[in-house]
Amino acid sequence: MKILLQIRKKAKTLFDKMGSEKLKLNLLNALPYWMGSLLTGLVAVAYAKSFAWIEKGSQYLFHHFSYSFFLLTPCCFIAAWWLVRKFAVYARGSGIPQVIAAIELSTPKTVDKVGRLLGLKIILFKILSSLIMVLGGGAIGREGPTVQIAGSIFWKINQSLPAWWPKISKKNIIMTGAAAGLAAAFNTPLGGIVFAVEELTKTHISYFKTALFTGIIIAGLTAQALLGPYLYIGYPIVSNSSGYIIIPIVIVAAICGLVGSAMSKLMLILLNWKRKFIRNYQHITYLIVCSMIVVTLAIFVNEKVLGSGKDMMTKVLFTDNKYSPWWLACLRTIGPILSFTTGAAGGVFAPALSAGASFGSLMAGWFHLSGADTNLLILAGMVGFLTGVTHTPFTSAILILEMTDRHNIIFQLMLAGMIASAAALLVDKHSFYDRLRDQYFQDLMHPNKKENLFPSSA
Repeated sequence: MKILLQIRKKAKTLFDKMGSEKLKLNLLNALPYWMGSLLTGLVAVAYAKSFAWIEKGSQYLFHHFSYSFFLLTPCCFIAAWWLVRKFAVYARGSGIPQVIAAIELSTPKTVDKVGRLLGLKIILFKILSSLIMVLGGGAIGREGPTVQIAGSIFWKINQSLPAWWPKISKKNIIMTGAAAGLAAAFNTPLGGIVFAVEELTKTHISYFKTALFTGIIIAGLTAQALLGPYLYIGYPIVSNSSGYIIIPIVIVAAICGLVGSAMSKLMLILLNWKRKFIRNYQHITYLIVCSMIVVTLAIFVNEKVLGSGKDMMTKVLFTDNKYSPWWLACLRTIGPILSFTTGAAGGVFAPALSAGASFGSLMAGWFHLSGADTNLLILAGMVGFLTGVTHTPFTSAILILEMTDRHNIIFQLMLAGMIASAAALLVDKHSFYDRLRDQYFQDLMHPNKKENLFPSSA
């Protein structure tokens, strides 16, 4: 009997020790994700507030001193480009392609190159460059940059762990950071999850679901604690829509998918052409030309060519001025092309949404739709245009769903995404982000080889 009691006691001690060791291991594995998510939420909120404040300041300056933008905009475009070119070349553009490339490079053989795509310098100059672009009226967004910023936060935390810390998958921690960044930027937790699965990786979600869900929840809760349970867009009225609205939705989704993909293709062509520039004066000349076109359009056509376009989305969704003229759709397409191809930091998420909203509003006027039907068509246009750029129909639909809290139109939004995705394939089989990711990957792996962003054989 004594022997049995001793065996039982030793077994209990062993199991207790194993349990405490497992708990300690799980806690150590989780801490970097928790810390990264908390910091991501804080930085995302600070960045969002700064972006909104400077965008409003830019609008104020334009309303009171519009002709000063003939000087302000070129200076801002050049300064934003120079900061990136001088101090952090991979902070340019959206940031999402850089994160996707970093995920692919996070293998033992190539992990040393990830530091050029993610890091503290990237965070600093991504924020500075994009804010300067916004001050000058650049048609860019903060959402793509937030993804790269969040990925950089998670990456630096993982790098700072001591040698005795349990090893954490570099790929998983970058993916979790990127998804948490998107969730915090838009306040869309489901969008962050779908974005991670559809855009960032083809890995089965079961391999990283706990870390992903935890990261998104903590980053989202941090953002909500500081900003409140806000919606990125609001609560547009879409109830009592007509049965025949499906036909306009299909039409606007197809057109937005085509135009969104065509806009992406044109930006890639311009970026290819710019890669041939050898002298700085060539880049500066291009920046001055782009900025002058933007300011001329803003002063002599309409100021809606400036900025991210969020105010325009709010106007057509929540006021009686729901029908937009044809030139607004043109401006909201031209603005991102001229701004993104400068080589400064700035994303295309918000500009793509505003362009889609302008197309939806325009076509609602053509069909003489009611207010609820117009709102539904505007949201379908937003899904369609974003899908045309990203080739991610489900991410686009879920993002708009969560931005508006209009769950009763989920099937219409998903239909718009699928139609736009099919239409976008007619222009290019690969997304804008995939093309840029391939270029960043090539630049890092073969720095002396300049490969076309958009090969003619594609």
